[in-house]
Amino acid sequence: MAKSSKHSSKQHRTHRHDGAPAPVSDKAARKALRQHRRDEELKPYQVELLALQRYLEDHDRRMIVLFEGRDAAGKGGTIRRVTRYMNEKHYRVVALGKPTEEQRTEWYFQRYVGQFPTGGEIVLFDRSWYNRAMVEPVFGFCTEQEYKNFMRGVVGFEKDLVRQGTILVKLYFSVTKKEQARRFERRRDDPLRQWKLSEIDVQAQEHWDDFTERKYQMLSRTSTIDAPWTVIRSEDKHQARLNAMKAILNAVDYGARPSHLDFVPDPAIVVSGAQEIQRMEAERIRKGRFTV
Repeated sequence: MAKSSKHSSKQHRTHRHDGAPAPVSDKAARKALRQHRRDEELKPYQVELLALQRYLEDHDRRMIVLFEGRDAAGKGGTIRRVTRYMNEKHYRVVALGKPTEEQRTEWYFQRYVGQFPTGGEIVLFDRSWYNRAMVEPVFGFCTEQEYKNFMRGVVGFEKDLVRQGTILVKLYFSVTKKEQARRFERRRDDPLRQWKLSEIDVQAQEHWDDFTERKYQMLSRTSTIDAPWTVIRSEDKHQARLNAMKAILNAVDYGARPSHLDFVPDPAIVVSGAQEIQRMEAERIRKGRFTV
């Protein structure tokens, strides 16, 4: 009997680099099909993001999108999907590292302002000046006075930014403690993802409640009419990416939109900063503390 008959009927064939066929399990095939369907669902909105980009270029507008949230909340993956087909000449992704000693002597916002967009450009911050609202105070990277100065000044800073014509979108990606732990474990066990796991990540679970308190303070004090927060629930990464795209697109009146596309964010995934504050306060009343 030929060798090929020994392969299970539950295996499909692909080809190795040497041209010989290699079996692919049903599980792998289903996973690939599921990913393909998700990619296809995103594509119409990625086309609209190109239309948004052209509008910014044609009208010399500036746009900033902030991606904030806990570690492993899905910020980086969403940024990659948002920018996948964009014209790279007119967008930048900014992820600033630890400030130098010289930068620490500057006005806090200075190194971020240096990355701001020019006319026709969109800049996406993978973490932003809001490091000072959450990560820095939790881990002792800033003094209490520096934190207080930031919280007093950031609202006016953003109000001026918007008043002078910059489109500002602030996205906060929210994930549960259990899901964050699962994602950390996956990073720890996968050689291709281990680079994502930092010492700060390892400590994030221990400081969960500290982050939650800082999150509440940040949302309640810096979500304003001029620069509101939009919270993206990111347990389901695909839905988070899809709805983040909708939130970005809805921030700009860039022209006619296809009538067959649904631009309304899923209310189970996207909530306003004000709604998240109300939910957190109700939870504190019921349970005696914040948990998310």
